Amino acid sequence: MSILTPLERSLQNYSSAFIPILETFALEEYTSLDLSTENTSLDGVDITNAEVCQRHIDSIFRENRAEVAYGGYLEQRNLYNGNGHFLASEDKRNVHLGMDFWAKAGTGVRVPIAGRVHSFRNNDTSGDYGPTIVLEHILEGIKFHTLYGHLSVESLSGMFVGKEYSKGEILASLGTPDINVNYAPHLHFQIIEDMGDYKGDYPGVSTTKELEYFANNCPNPNFLLKVN
Repeated sequence: MSILTPLERSLQNYSSAFIPILETFALEEYTSLDLSTENTSLDGVDITNAEVCQRHIDSIFRENRAEVAYGGYLEQRNLYNGNGHFLASEDKRNVHLGMDFWAKAGTGVRVPIAGRVHSFRNNDTSGDYGPTIVLEHILEGIKFHTLYGHLSVESLSGMFVGKEYSKGEILASLGTPDINVNYAPHLHFQIIEDMGDYKGDYPGVSTTKELEYFANNCPNPNFLLKVN
């Protein structure tokens, strides 16, 4: 069993109960979703196509009587195949660094822990986050950040650096594929200890060569959320 970092330990100790990241849905309405390269049921399914991906997710919802599908931390995916945004380095970037929550466009996004706005931006390059908000938090003396990607454009209205949010407050809403740069509606939620010089953005997908660094800097969001 690996030793937890101070941030991981603080996140784990913050609450023993499930913390909802989307509005209105109870834990019983969540189901896990596997988009990894190891999932053979995706063979022949073009999940890079937003409509095809949505049909697959809808089938998961029906099979599990669910409203939210979640998963993806350190998942190696084919979702980014053919997108030049993920091919800028020698190795393909295809290891997902956050946790995704797939639900209907317009679904409200809740703040899981009190914080203030660090930065925000509409990352509108194809395959990127679309509208994005980053919050800054202090927990047991440790500073860290949470990133919320694939939001609606309206989510950035009235936003400003330093704006404070309480736990459970509605921060944003999920965007449609035309706004979240061609993905089925979902929230990309990522915890980041050191933002470096990034503002309104941070890598959400890693190469295998860089994975050790990014996995250390971006702990599993489930330490905080307790989804499963």
